[in-house]
Amino acid sequence: MIKVSRILCLLAVPGVVVAAGAAHFARISQAPTDAPEQHMKIVDVTAKKYEFAPFPIRVPLGATVQLRITSLDKTHGLKMNLYPDGSPAKGQPGLLFASDADCFKIEPSTATMVQFAARTPGTYSFHCCNRCGLGHGGMKGQLVVEP
Repeated sequence: MIKVSRILCLLAVPGVVVAAGAAHFARISQAPTDAPEQHMKIVDVTAKKYEFAPFPIRVPLGATVQLRITSLDKTHGLKMNLYPDGSPAKGQPGLLFASDADCFKIEPSTATMVQFAARTPGTYSFHCCNRCGLGHGGMKGQLVVEP
């Protein structure tokens, strides 16, 4: 009788371990994830002689935004104001960038990711910051953070 009890215990323990592991895996796979990518507004932007599209770019207030910018012709750049147009450049910026880069380089056929939090409503101007030809000075865009 003791041998039978030992055998049953030896068989039961692995079964309990397997069942507990399966239950734990089921809880993990069904748990909602709060990954930042789920709350991110992704906007595809193109740059070419001498324009950005879409114009203007519209995003909701409070969103984490990722601009996925691709050049269609040559190397361009993007420099965006941190404060809404017409506001004094002091205090907390209206856009909080994930990177400290001042000028984001945009290479042909390769997406450049520019990520920021849109914290203050308003219109933010941006321009090409990489000399790209005769029309370089007119290569401008706008980001509108809508309340």
